[in-house]
Amino acid sequence: MTIPAQAKSADSADGEILLKVSGLKRHFPIKKGLLQRQVGAVHAVDGIDFEVRAGETLGVVGESGCGKSTMGRLITRLDEPTAGTIEFEGKDITHLGVSGMRPMRRDVQMVFQDPYSSLNPRHTIGTIVGAPFRLQGVEPEGGIKKEVQRLLSVVGLNPEHYNRYPHEFSGGQRQRIGIARALALKPKLVVADEPVSALDVSIQAQVVNLMDDLQEELGLTYVIIAHDLSVVRHVSDRIAVMYLGKMVEIADRTSLYEAPMHPYTKALMSAVPIPDPKRRGAKSDRILLRGDVPSPISPPSGCRFHTRCWKATEICKTTEPQLLELRPGQRVACHHPENFADQAPQDTVLLTAAKEASELVPEAVLEESAETSAAVAAEVAETAAAKEPEAEKPSVAEVEKAEAEKPSVAEVEKAEVAEKPSVTEVGETKAEKTEAAEKSPVTGAGVATAETPEKPSAAEVEKAEAEKPSVAEVEKAEPEAAEKPGTGKAAEEK
Repeated sequence: MTIPAQAKSADSADGEILLKVSGLKRHFPIKKGLLQRQVGAVHAVDGIDFEVRAGETLGVVGESGCGKSTMGRLITRLDEPTAGTIEFEGKDITHLGVSGMRPMRRDVQMVFQDPYSSLNPRHTIGTIVGAPFRLQGVEPEGGIKKEVQRLLSVVGLNPEHYNRYPHEFSGGQRQRIGIARALALKPKLVVADEPVSALDVSIQAQVVNLMDDLQEELGLTYVIIAHDLSVVRHVSDRIAVMYLGKMVEIADRTSLYEAPMHPYTKALMSAVPIPDPKRRGAKSDRILLRGDVPSPISPPSGCRFHTRCWKATEICKTTEPQLLELRPGQRVACHHPENFADQAPQDTVLLTAAKEASELVPEAVLEESAETSAAVAAEVAETAAAKEPEAEKPSVAEVEKAEAEKPSVAEVEKAEVAEKPSVTEVGETKAEKTEAAEKSPVTGAGVATAETPEKPSAAEVEKAEAEKPSVAEVEKAEPEAAEKPGTGKAAEEK
C-alpha cells in the first residue's frame, strides 16, 4: 500500500522535530611522511543544517562523492563528527560514548547500501536478525525465535528461512533481511543508505512499497539517501540536495520538482526522463554541466558550484551563500536563485569561466543528434582510416599513370634483343680492335697490358729459331765484350 503524499505531509507537519543537525562537519585528515604529519584534509561534510520531523521521510540526493553516506553515518553516530551538533529528541548525542549510545541504538537504526557485505556469511538469518535483542538485553514476548520469524513474515520472507545462511538468498531478499534487523527493536528513526541501488527495478519497487507500508504501520521516520530521483520523489515528503559537502536546497517534493530554485537542482531535474509517450515530442531544455565536481580536499571559495554554474558572478566567487528560506518551506543557498529575483542585482557581470560552464541543449537537437550519431561516427572512422595511409601511399591517379608508363612484356623482350649484339657485330668489333692495336704507337708491355697477344704461328717460330745465334757465335762474342772497358760488370750482370 502506497501512502498518499498529501496525507503524509499533513501528518508530518504536525510532528515534533525528531532530529536536528547544526553545522555538522567531518574532515578526514591526510597524513604523509615518517612522522605522519597532517598535510591536508578531505572535507566530506562541511557544515550542514537540517531537521527531520517525526513521521516524515527526508530524501537526500546528490552526485557521488558529495558526502551523503558520510552524513548518514554521522547522524547514526557510526562515525565521530569533526564539528557541529546532533540533537535527537532534544538531547545532544554528538559526542556520546559507546555506553551512552547503547540506549540510543534502540531508537536509531541504519539500513546499509550493500546487502551482500552487511550480513555476516557465517551466521544464520535467525542469528543476524536476533542479534539486536541479545545486544540490548531485550527478551521479546514469546522468545527471540518467534519474534524473528514474525519480522521475517513482516518483510515478506518465509519464517522457515530462520536457519538459512545469507548466500542462499537473492539481493532483494538480503535487503529485506537488513530491513528486518533494523526494525527488530522498533526504532523511531531509520537511516537508509541507498537501500535499492543494488537491486533490480522490479525488486526496487517491492522494497520501496514495503518501506512505505512499514512507515504507516509502525510510525517510522526515514532519512533515505538515494541517486534515483524517481525513487526519492515517490517516497519522500521533503528533499535535501547536497553538493560537495554542503546543502544547497531543501524543500518539499512538489516545490522542488516543479520549481527548483538552485541552479544545481535545476540541472539535476532536467536530467530526469519523462515516461510519458504523449510528451515525447515536447520541447524541453536539458542542462549539460561541463567539468567534474571539484576535489573535496581543496573546495572552491565562495559558492562551491560557481565553477560549473551559468549564473555565477564575482560575488559567487568571493562570498559563500547562506541557506535562507526564500519561500515558505523552501530554503536555498544561492546568490542568484532560479524563479526568483537575484539577491545581488549589483553584480551582473558573469564570470568568464561561468559563461562556458554549461549550455542549454533543446530536446529536438538532442533527438536529431541521437538519430545521426551512428552515421557521423562511421563517417569519422572512415575519414580517419583514409587519412592515415595518404602520406605513405600514392594517390589513385599516380598509380594509374605509373601503370600506363610501365612497358609491357613484349616491349621488354624486344629491347633486350635490340641491345644484345649479333655474331657479325662481334666479328666486326674484334677486327676494329686489332686494327687499332696495329696503328697505336704503344708497343711491348703497353700492348700486352692493354690486350692479350695472339699465339705465333709455326712459320714464325721456325723463322725465330733460324735467326737465333749459334753457340760458337756466342762464345766468340764473349771475349770481345770482355776486352771492351766498362762492359765487364754489365756482361757479368747479364
